Amino acid sequence: MSGSTHRDTALPSPIAVFVDLPEGELDDAGKGILSEASRLARTRGCGWSVICFAGAGRDALEGLTPYGAGPVTVIEGPAGVADDPALQARLIARVATERGAGVLLLAHNDLGATLAPVLAAELCGALFTEAIAYAREGSDLLVTRQILGAQVAETKAWTGNRPLVMTVSPKTLSAVVLPTMQRGTLQVDQWRPAAAPAPGATRIVERIPPDPQTVDVAEAEVIVSAGLGCNETAFAQVRELARLLNASLGVTRPVYDLGYAGFERMVGQTGKTVAPRLYLALGISGSMHHIGGIKDAKRIISLNIDAKVPIFPNSDEGFVADLREVLPLLIERVRAASGGAA
Repeated sequence: MSGSTHRDTALPSPIAVFVDLPEGELDDAGKGILSEASRLARTRGCGWSVICFAGAGRDALEGLTPYGAGPVTVIEGPAGVADDPALQARLIARVATERGAGVLLLAHNDLGATLAPVLAAELCGALFTEAIAYAREGSDLLVTRQILGAQVAETKAWTGNRPLVMTVSPKTLSAVVLPTMQRGTLQVDQWRPAAAPAPGATRIVERIPPDPQTVDVAEAEVIVSAGLGCNETAFAQVRELARLLNASLGVTRPVYDLGYAGFERMVGQTGKTVAPRLYLALGISGSMHHIGGIKDAKRIISLNIDAKVPIFPNSDEGFVADLREVLPLLIERVRAASGGAA
């Protein structure tokens, strides 16, 4: 990505951010990537605009303005475009080219990760995925991501000699509107391709909602996690609680070593780093490696019999109690709240 060492003193090329509007609404990933576009534009000292597909109402588009969004291009694609990622990428690339975008920004979710390499190929551009930070160095843009299980930070320089397609890690996306963001004025441009592009070689035939019990714990929204404070009986109750809450099950390294769960459920720097909306830590003392793996969780609630364990200072809420007494009560309460579902 370092490419040529040529330096251009002209105003940096603008940024285009692709925002997905599932069900015609702006979700947290969309809000987060708008925040990143606003920050990146300030870092580079350039303008930015939004690209999305038709289907959202005026209210959803108005939701872009608190983040300072510039012009919004709404793509009127052909029938079936929502089930054809390759076709979506071709249309987004055409708009980005027409807008003169030097950087095309996407959230690193399922759709963003699918579109990004196709977009880079369409634009003959550079590709950088799962970015967590960026900085300006002269006219270059330095972008950073974590590699080798988040043990190493890798930084590369983009000199602007060709377009950059960049996805941003969900761990760094925040839906918060910062005070430094100046509210924009909604400017919508309806865009249709002059000629219908060829469909992609593959298409989506069915969308299956993720099962929290089997989804990768790194992608889970809510995690109920068991530590060494759980014996075999308590662990079975933790598993039942996770099922009743429709949450994902996580374990610490000692619980994995006991054989209660597989490696894919292990949370921590030696397992999976996670960033759920809610992390419920049951019987977990909180080793340095475990805390490092959950530090990006939006909210951490912990329960342990020992008031001095290090998980408590790293929790939003902590409760000192005996799991053997609390778990049956929790399960009973959840069952009652869910109408007695088994």
